Amino acid sequence: MLGFGKKKKVLVDDQKLYVPVNGKVVNLSTVSDPVFAQKMMGEGFAVEPEDKLVVAPVSGEVTVLQPHAVGFKRADGLEVLLHMGIDTVSMNGEPFKLFVKVGDIVSGGDKVAEVDWSEIKKAGFPLTTMVLITNSKDLLDDFSVDYGVSDHGESIGWAKSK
Repeated sequence: MLGFGKKKKVLVDDQKLYVPVNGKVVNLSTVSDPVFAQKMMGEGFAVEPEDKLVVAPVSGEVTVLQPHAVGFKRADGLEVLLHMGIDTVSMNGEPFKLFVKVGDIVSGGDKVAEVDWSEIKKAGFPLTTMVLITNSKDLLDDFSVDYGVSDHGESIGWAKSK
């Protein structure tokens, strides 16, 4: 009734990176938006989505929540931003349904959102979804991603902090 017996998730030290949506994982440098492609927001990768389900790309605490983006902080201090689509901030949240709130602890692969990609496509925006390590310059030591077609929740690489 009052949450008794419910176990609160504990923040775990997990260096893996997970695919947030079914689709093709691509190098960030190929993204159509230069801010992302030139890694001005940090190191990362992108996915061309093929399914509405969006999952956590890392294990961590939800620290930022906007209709088109979810921020996470890992146990090692790396800050990761999941940005769904390009220029989708202007859609005022319409095609996004979020399932997390700030303060939630998630594991890589946990459901965080659903997106109606057809609405984004209709609005003329790219569907490309980015996973960005926003404090790369300060804390990222090493990073590796396997590119190609992958399923949401699949581990495709890792990011190590300093």
